[in-house]
Amino acid sequence: MSATHAMPSNQETIFTVDPVPLKYGHGALAEIGDDAKAMGMTRVALFTDRTVGGLECVATARKALQDAGMEVLLYDTVRVEPTDRSFAEAAAWAQDAGVDGFVSVGGGSVMDTAKAANLLSTWPDELMAYVNAPVGAAKPVPGPLKPHIACPTTSGTGSETTGVAIFDLPERQLKTGISNKLLKPRLAVVDPTATYSLPAGVVAATGFDVLTHAIESYTARPFNSREKPATPLARPPYQGANPWSDGGALEAIRLGGTYLERAALDPNDTEAHDFLTFAATLAGMSFGNAGVHIPHAMSYAVAGLNHEFRAKGYEREGGMVPHGISVVVNAPAAFRFTADACPDRHLTAAAALGADITDAAPDDAGEILATRLAEMMRKTGLPNGLTEIGYTDNDIPALVNSAWPQQRLLAQAPKPVTEDDLADLFRDAMRYW
Repeated sequence: MSATHAMPSNQETIFTVDPVPLKYGHGALAEIGDDAKAMGMTRVALFTDRTVGGLECVATARKALQDAGMEVLLYDTVRVEPTDRSFAEAAAWAQDAGVDGFVSVGGGSVMDTAKAANLLSTWPDELMAYVNAPVGAAKPVPGPLKPHIACPTTSGTGSETTGVAIFDLPERQLKTGISNKLLKPRLAVVDPTATYSLPAGVVAATGFDVLTHAIESYTARPFNSREKPATPLARPPYQGANPWSDGGALEAIRLGGTYLERAALDPNDTEAHDFLTFAATLAGMSFGNAGVHIPHAMSYAVAGLNHEFRAKGYEREGGMVPHGISVVVNAPAAFRFTADACPDRHLTAAAALGADITDAAPDDAGEILATRLAEMMRKTGLPNGLTEIGYTDNDIPALVNSAWPQQRLLAQAPKPVTEDDLADLFRDAMRYW
């Protein structure tokens, strides 16, 4: 693999693959009792949120656990788009409950909250001790966590396959997170029927998270463009694009390009929902290995600075910018910027997404990919850039100041990114059509 970044003298030559075991298919949720029992669970924390907690998927999971002899303790107050405070509250509850395993049934917020509660109740410390530098102290996770079975109910975040837990830090007006392979769930149980009741707006928002995950991991800097670590254990969770992550990312892009619009526009198109759910898990496996870059770094600023926007499908949650929207509103601008670093990959991604690349020149790659993404956003009712979320050019300095600390993500881009570049990208992301 070629690399855009200058090759260091002590060049990395190795990438590692540590995927979460996956169970996928209709009826998978009904089997989690046996899965939990095989892991030695007896007293289980069942994490969900108030909305999902009233749905059949949670009742199915609870019954399966109880039928297998588990004592089930329900935590159904997970905050959608969690904060440092909601993570700490969940961790305190888990520690007091004395559970020996976790099952999360919900979207990324639920799964990430279960990861944080597992970490902080198993290895107690201040949350910021574990948070990624430079925002937090980046303390390594001291050792293994309790078993966690993650069961997504949205076709988007891929959190069931990753060692990442993301939250909002309101006092600093930014989003950040914890990243460590020990946070990975012990098993991902993906039952696509759990997504059938999602509102169209949620399908669209989370589905675009799938696409941006996949395109970012496919276009990330190559794994062999960085220096070899001092020890094998020091290899970062986000290793850069590699042959293993490329396969899953490209297939996720293809599936998203084929099925996202269908799933968002027709709640009865179960085939589309099934394949979009599988694409979400594939994208999660890929970006959890290779990493994401500029659109996600920008997204943490977009979501962290705006708590007034009310997105379609999320009205019950109050003012916030859902994660998938906060990511994809930056994506066309970001991919225009990164395309000259690896135009072949941007063209390949555009073709997988459904764009016509016949006779396309390398210089066309960014615009073709950006245009196809914007077209899909428009067809599925997503905001037309940052202006429709409530931002103006006057907000660009604050957005840059909030995004710039996300160096863990910006470092994964296929070309260097400066603060001036970020300002230009936020300006380009204001409107697309």
